[in-house]
Amino acid sequence: MKSKLSYIYVIVAALLWGCMGILVRTMNGGGFSSAEVVTVRAGITSIIMVIGMLIFNRKELLIRLKDIWCFVGTGIFSVVFFNICYFSCMNYCSLSVAAILLYTAPAFVMVMSFFLFKERFTTKKVLALICSFVGCVLVSGGFGGGSIGVMGLLTGLGAGFGYALYSIFGRYALQRGYSSFTITTYTFLFAAAGCLPLTGVQHIGECFKADPWLLAFAILLTFLTTVAAYLLYTKGLAGMESGKASVLATVEPVMASMVGFVLFEEDFTMAAVLGIGMVLVSSILMVKE
Repeated sequence: MKSKLSYIYVIVAALLWGCMGILVRTMNGGGFSSAEVVTVRAGITSIIMVIGMLIFNRKELLIRLKDIWCFVGTGIFSVVFFNICYFSCMNYCSLSVAAILLYTAPAFVMVMSFFLFKERFTTKKVLALICSFVGCVLVSGGFGGGSIGVMGLLTGLGAGFGYALYSIFGRYALQRGYSSFTITTYTFLFAAAGCLPLTGVQHIGECFKADPWLLAFAILLTFLTTVAAYLLYTKGLAGMESGKASVLATVEPVMASMVGFVLFEEDFTMAAVLGIGMVLVSSILMVKE
């Protein structure tokens, strides 16, 4: 039963991540740069988590100094590095190509997990990995957005690698006995600290001052798409292999595609429908593994 719940946690987390476009597009419309959106997300998440932990479970705020590297890994090496690479990749190539390169993450996770955690390569895992990647290519619109270029390729693969690192460092933190609440809290405390030097805090304040309702919206959407999503993913990660979790999380672009179609009137092609089917097949293979 615990294993089945773990699958549900990861899938729901990915579906919530897929709604991130609502927050990003709304805040971009309010004058925020993409980097500032990341800073706001990290800041709001860390504040919500610290307040919640102080009220409900102060003991879980305690971490051992020798384990700080785990949270530097999830917060700076994963969240901050992944976002910097991803946004940079968008400047070098199309959004669809950037999204495709991002979803090389499961392959990175599987390879690293094989060497670091002795997770086995199986036929079903490889098939699921291939299905999920091809599905993501179809959902994202394929490579029709023009040439990639060396910098586009490097930053895109860097985004996929950074995205994968959360599953790796998160696994190490779980093995050291930390809960999903502790891991999420310190991940975003370090992420917020890493983001601040890269953005203009004064400009963020001016944007919120110009539209106070945007702050309430940012808090609500951040709670759903970041706080709840990372808590659920980390909780699910505790009950399954990192490679499986990363493949299951590829339902995120499926949700993002649905959100774009319903809310932003984006195109929804037959290729995207086929891609969604392939991602769902990969998820079924992982559940049956």
